[in-house]
Amino acid sequence: MEIRPITPRYAVSPQISVEDVPTIVEAGFVKVICNRPNSEVPKDLQSDAIGQAVRAAGLEYEVLELTHQTMTPENVSLQRDLAESCAGPVLAYCASGTRCSVIWALGQCESMSTEDILQATTKAGYALDNLRPTLEEIRRSVT
Repeated sequence: MEIRPITPRYAVSPQISVEDVPTIVEAGFVKVICNRPNSEVPKDLQSDAIGQAVRAAGLEYEVLELTHQTMTPENVSLQRDLAESCAGPVLAYCASGTRCSVIWALGQCESMSTEDILQATTKAGYALDNLRPTLEEIRRSVT
């Protein structure tokens, strides 16, 4: 498993498995967010199976399936709320971690500069420079 921190409280990962849950617990996460639609994965990697293992380990588990079409302002806000509504670090996962990084970036425009957002995602291994115009447009509309 590959955990990529974007901030001290938010990290992303490619697809996780039930076997990864002890590592997630040891890393200190208190919540896991699944951003990967069940239609993309076999049954043993679907959100029900992962969620059961995560909850059994004492962590919170949320599902917000994301596709290009569902990367809406409402879902950006929901992801931010899910990530901020707990007492500790959050791990979000999808196929590669990119969707989790994109939705995080879109949700930070009110509190971070475009440069800081892109620097954080690049440091985590996700070059999201193509989002710059969108991030700047969102920043203009909220500031």
